[in-house]
Amino acid sequence: MARKVDVDHLVGTAEIAERLGVGRPQVVHDWRRRYPDFPKPITRLAIGFVWSWPDVEHWARKTGRLP
Repeated sequence: MARKVDVDHLVGTAEIAERLGVGRPQVVHDWRRRYPDFPKPITRLAIGFVWSWPDVEHWARKTGRLP
């Protein structure tokens, strides 16, 4: 069964970087490679990976990147 995701929670690297105060979206890809617990993307589109913001937010709080 497919996972249901609220479309308002979908984010790409640019949105994640902005919400976490990171200057470059490339940092998100660095985190993906460096940290095995970084959330898996929901899907990959031609424009890039797409995540669920609550998944990323949980990871960011757990790792101290978001208060």
